[in-house]
Amino acid sequence: MALPALGPALPEIVLALGAIAMVLIGAVQGERSTRLLEGLTLLLLVVALVLTVSGTGTLVTFNNGFIVDGFARFMKVLTLIGAGAAILLSADTLRREGSMRFEFPILVVLSTIGMMMMISANDLISLYVGLELQSLALYVVAAFDRDNAKSTEAGLKYFVLGALSSGMLLYGGSLVYGFTGTVTFPGIAAATAGGHAGLGLIFGIVFIAAGLAFKISAVPFHMWTPDVYEGAPTPVAAFFASAPKMAAMAMVIRVFVGAFPGAIHDWRQIIVFISIASMALGAFAAIGQRNIKRLLAYSSIANMGYALVGLAAGTADGVQGVMTYMAIYLATTLAAFACVLMMRRDGKLVEDISELAGLSRTNGWMAFAMAMMMFSLAGIPPLAGFWAKWYVFLAAINAKLYVLAVVGVLTSVVGAYYYLRLVKVMYFDEPKPAFEKADYGVRAVLLLSTIFVLALSLVPAPLFDSAAAAAKSLF
Repeated sequence: MALPALGPALPEIVLALGAIAMVLIGAVQGERSTRLLEGLTLLLLVVALVLTVSGTGTLVTFNNGFIVDGFARFMKVLTLIGAGAAILLSADTLRREGSMRFEFPILVVLSTIGMMMMISANDLISLYVGLELQSLALYVVAAFDRDNAKSTEAGLKYFVLGALSSGMLLYGGSLVYGFTGTVTFPGIAAATAGGHAGLGLIFGIVFIAAGLAFKISAVPFHMWTPDVYEGAPTPVAAFFASAPKMAAMAMVIRVFVGAFPGAIHDWRQIIVFISIASMALGAFAAIGQRNIKRLLAYSSIANMGYALVGLAAGTADGVQGVMTYMAIYLATTLAAFACVLMMRRDGKLVEDISELAGLSRTNGWMAFAMAMMMFSLAGIPPLAGFWAKWYVFLAAINAKLYVLAVVGVLTSVVGAYYYLRLVKVMYFDEPKPAFEKADYGVRAVLLLSTIFVLALSLVPAPLFDSAAAAAKSLF
């Protein structure tokens, strides 16, 4: 029996070998190795990023269960950037709070391997293996501050609901296998090429959609998101809001576009419902929030709804819109969480929105960066967030999903209220005492994310062209 080609999975193999080495270093040196492991994690992520970008063409291995194409490379780059930013955001913050341990960077690497496997999954088995590898690491990360009752509660909620969603996904996969006779996405696509899927297969698609909706925190499987974001340490919440969302959205696209192109009229109804419900709940539920992390949690739910608008179109243009949206969402979310991590007084992080009062007069550049992120998330032209929504709504209109596009525009208007309220607090309220000086890693993430968003506002073509080329590899 010939061994499978390992070249397509080289980035994942490098990360896996690095994780093993990091475990050994941590076991020998204990907590003294924390800074070394943080540096090794960033190095491993950079090496994996270079290996990912350097690949060309479409490659498959492990009996066609693992695929690397333009779409996979694009989404893996976003995932690796999100993981690297999480390390930069977490290092000094967790150390100040006394909750930094050498296991944290190892868990980030292990979860990143799972995310990359999810993105490249070409059958239901490899998808589930990647999903569980990611989830098991994230369960621990959510409860990482074990001396904090809220963090422990967040980890437990995420574990219980995550186990439920994994079971639903597995059950849906077993139904799909039972009615198609295969677990590979090309095989499933061939079995459903005739048009309308049978009732049993539709049940399988519904259960798979439910499991996937949990991973992107879409309604009605969103209930864990605000509590986990608020309860987990802020750098961990930033990690949850960035890299895992990239991988989960890539998995959703890969499953529906890659495995069920012939059943588009069946799964489109599910995606349209999830999208509308997520946009509406995210827009209205965030209005009354006073905790900025809970506000960002509901913002994340709404943003996943907007991204699904492009997927509902089921076209290459729609997938391009989703990929563009996720790239811009990654930058704006990382910048927003960097600002939250800069909200520190008397050695403690503060999370109430009112603590930002008068920020423009105490820290002008932080207020400017936060305002640009809020304007972008609100979709105000000509910032990058406007172009992100423009492309997904345009794809929906071209697919004649007019109601979905109109609901998206209306909920964007509602969502703009709570984004602009933050800007009002920063620029027009009476100032509170200045925040303490932030760590270098946090400031670096905020600066780079802000530059990326502003640059895209002026020159959006490179990102759109890259996303278009990557999306075509799926069709």
